[in-house]
Amino acid sequence: MSGHFVTGRRLADATLAVVVGALVMTVAAFDADTGPLDYALIAVGSAALAGYRAAPRAVLAVTTASGSAYVLHAHPGPVSALPVFAAVHTAARVGHRGLAAAASGVFLAAFMATGPTSQEVVERAMLLAGWFLCAVVTGLADSNWQAYLRQTEQRALEAERTREEAALRRAGEERLRIARELHDSLTHSISIVKLQAGVAVHLARKRGEEIPPALLAIQDASGEAMRELRATLELLRGDEPTGTPALLVERACAAGLSVDLTVTGEERPLTATVDRAVYRIVQEALTNAARHAGPAKVTVELAYADDDLTIHVADDGTADPARPTTPGVGLTGMRERVTALGGTLHAAPREGGGFEIRASLPLGEAG
Repeated sequence: MSGHFVTGRRLADATLAVVVGALVMTVAAFDADTGPLDYALIAVGSAALAGYRAAPRAVLAVTTASGSAYVLHAHPGPVSALPVFAAVHTAARVGHRGLAAAASGVFLAAFMATGPTSQEVVERAMLLAGWFLCAVVTGLADSNWQAYLRQTEQRALEAERTREEAALRRAGEERLRIARELHDSLTHSISIVKLQAGVAVHLARKRGEEIPPALLAIQDASGEAMRELRATLELLRGDEPTGTPALLVERACAAGLSVDLTVTGEERPLTATVDRAVYRIVQEALTNAARHAGPAKVTVELAYADDDLTIHVADDGTADPARPTTPGVGLTGMRERVTALGGTLHAAPREGGGFEIRASLPLGEAG
């Protein structure tokens, strides 16, 4: 709730108290028997209305006591009931129906006791009774309306959340469907191509024949296509990490890449978003090294500090600072992940040859 809104409500409450007090005092001024005590009682009962939001029961008690004392002392007309009428309405509005009815009865009893019973007094008392009944009923109606609005808003929020969940579920189902289609239609065909090319290369070598360059290109391209397809299928099946940086290094070594992993600092659990980012950064860095660095040695370092985690992946491959590389989809996605977490990323060729990626991710309290 903003400060302007709170100030506006307080101003409205004070305005209500001033208007009610002014009306009652104006009518009382035309009565020659009105004295300083009466004006004081009117002022107390009216001023109390300014606090009806914070303490409706206390306001109801103060206005009822001061209003009853005023009518018993000065014998005024029905307008004197305005402060009590307002307090009864606000008390019923917040659920104090019994107290509102009791306060109405106390004030009406005081009003009836102002003089000998006459038709005029009875008519005025009945008029005030109708007023107080209306105050209680309208307070209840307002309370029910506010509850209805809250329920409607809650149902709208729930419906919106349900729609978002349904949309995410449908998107996930569609990704899985596409992954199955790609797996069934493309994986088998590419595997056959790779297998046939491999058999042809093997037979050519066995016979001592020269292997056609086109055949070697087909073998390499089919293997690359299989790796790309597997990576695509992993992304389609979900964005959650399927392991740890250590497992990524182990897989890279099994695939023939020379990789060393070093962890410094106090290793500790990470939040899901940071953990996912670390996994994807190491994964993309190792993929780039395998594709572009050639027969290079790669080092992966995870450095834990008090407030951040630094991921440093470097190779001694063929990258040259004199020939800057153009960031592809992988590096662009890596930078977006790091930026979204408030970190920094450096990805560029190293002096002396090779390529390095250095990402710093803030941990804060989440780590």
